[in-house]
Amino acid sequence: MTRARVSEIISGRREMSRLDVDERIADGLHMPDDARHLLGLAAGRERRTGGAAFDLAAFPEVVRVYATQNSAAEEIQQQAREATELNVLAVRGLSLIGLNDSLLRACLPREQGGKGLRIRVALLDPDSDALARRAAEIGESAESLAGGVRLAEARLRELAEAGDVGVWRYRMLPTWRLIRTDGTMFVGAFDAGWEGHESALYKVMETPHGPLYRGFRRMFEAVIDGAQRTV
Repeated sequence: MTRARVSEIISGRREMSRLDVDERIADGLHMPDDARHLLGLAAGRERRTGGAAFDLAAFPEVVRVYATQNSAAEEIQQQAREATELNVLAVRGLSLIGLNDSLLRACLPREQGGKGLRIRVALLDPDSDALARRAAEIGESAESLAGGVRLAEARLRELAEAGDVGVWRYRMLPTWRLIRTDGTMFVGAFDAGWEGHESALYKVMETPHGPLYRGFRRMFEAVIDGAQRTV
């Protein structure tokens, strides 16, 4: 990148909207992998001298990194069609499972409402301070965001009439966005700079000793345990 372009980014006159720009900056600054991960980037292309701890191959749980949720849509749907359990941690969940053409709902057997599949969904409490803060982060009114959560709940209640569906409201500021289908998990992040579906997405597989899959699964269960069930 030219020095002028870097100066524009630092001063805020130019915004970065493409993941490959972040990648080029990280490469140019020789960022360590832990810093790259904070930007939603995969480990560096070159092998680090720090040993196996900085080598992505040492963590076989992370099998793929997608630029956004849209890039992983086909694979997520395939996993959902074959799953016996589907867990979702989101803010309002409309684009994931709340509408007929949502990413996950579109691949459920509609005539059975997902019968035979255990579905658990955690959504941000529409009456919480955390929702108002999240709405401000993404430039949306709290009323609009809360309405989206309530609509998703109502549509999931329709599924619950024919299948094993549970919905919970949590009250903490959302950080991680999870989609788990049996032993496969797709993990993104919420941030003030983007919505959940715009985040880089990590595909994490369950392994005998891997900490990431187990940690995110444990976190989801903790969220459910501390949340209010509404469906």
